[in-house]
This record gives sequence, structure tokens and C-alpha cells, in this order.
Amino acid sequence: MTLLVHAALRATGLGADALRDALLEALGEDGTLVVPAFTEENSDTSFSYRTLVRGMTPEQAAAFRADMPAFDPAGSPSQGMGRLAESVRTADGAIRSAHPQTSFAAVGRRATELLASHPLTSHLGDSSPLGALYRAGAHVLMINVDFDVCTAFHLAEYRTKAPLRTYRCVVQRPDGGKEWTEYEDVHLDDSDFDAIGAAFTWGMEQKGQLGGRPARLFSIKDAVDHAENWMTEKRC
Repeated sequence: MTLLVHAALRATGLGADALRDALLEALGEDGTLVVPAFTEENSDTSFSYRTLVRGMTPEQAAAFRADMPAFDPAGSPSQGMGRLAESVRTADGAIRSAHPQTSFAAVGRRATELLASHPLTSHLGDSSPLGALYRAGAHVLMINVDFDVCTAFHLAEYRTKAPLRTYRCVVQRPDGGKEWTEYEDVHLDDSDFDAIGAAFTWGMEQKGQLGGRPARLFSIKDAVDHAENWMTEKRC
């Protein structure tokens, strides 16, 4: 199996490295473990940035922006993705995709293949690793989190022609310096993901517990197809 995992380990009693190793053992030599390794704080068009500079003077905000660290795929830690994601990202042999905002990290047989393509203008579209996971018949394992963080649903936004917006972030140059890059991509909106998940009730998921907390397993294809139908009907 190829498995995309979202996990919040609080209150589970599980160690990140121990869970990573257990998942890899369960997947076997032919399996692949994938996690989101997103980085939002290197962008001045992100909600995270607006929160961080709230209350600053224009001069303070300009100084803060100038000091923002550039994205380096080899070294930039993920932000807000949890301890398991960082454990996978930093594991021996881990591969990371190149997108400066929505990269993925993976360990396993298909890691290089699945993460090879991640163009700047496709955060989570068909030409991103998420699209590759859909085509590969991958599954999602959600541990102690709800559908509001279900990354797979974003692929449906591309397929329903969601509106575009401007993104801007700072990236590391080959010479070690940094530069800002700006691009257009789909306006990612997870505000209705809970509702989309609540309607995902067709016997397409397996439920259980891990570390005494809820866990669910389901096909990415089932989730994306469901979200595409839901968005087509419900979103304006």
C-alpha cells in the first residue's frame, strides 16, 4: 500500500519515530509512507504571515518580512504538520517534493516516483504528488484528526475549476541567497471540509483506534471523487 498519513499524536501516548517505524513495517518493503511537509511561514500572502505581523508597525512588518527564512527542501522543517510528519521528513532515505509551500515527504519504494513532479503552479493539483497518489491508488490514514485537515479534498478543487489567487513566497537560490517568487494557483479553501467529510458515509472508510484515539482509513480516489461531486453540487 501507498499511504498518506495525517496525525496528531497528542493524547495518544505514541512516539513519532516508533509510529513511523511501525507503519513502515506494516507497509512492507514494497509500501510507501507519505506525509504533508507544508511550509506556510515563508509566504507573505498566507494566513500565518498575516497573523504573525498583526499589530506591527509598517516598519516592523517590513523588517520581519526581510528576515523570513527561505524555503530549502533539504532543511526547512514542516510547519503545523505534526511530529510524525517531521519524523518521516528527517528519516534516512526520505524524499521531499520541491514545492516551497505544499511539499510532501515520503519513505519507501515509490517515494521518488510519486514526489518527482511538483510544479510551482500546482500546490495540490493533478500534476502534484497528490495527483500522483490518486493515480497510484493510495490510501489516507487519519489519526486523531478530523476531515478539516483532509488534504485529498483539495484535489477536487482543481477538478471543479475553483478560482485562482496570487501566492508569493521566499525561496533559497542555488548560491545560498534568497529570492521572492510570485505565481497564480487555485484558491485553496478548506472551510467546508468538515461538511464534505460528514457526507462521506457510504461505507468507504474503515474506522478504529490507535493510541486510544480515533483513526480512519480510506481510498484517496473515493475521497476525491466524493469531494468533487459535493463541491459541484454545493459550492457556488
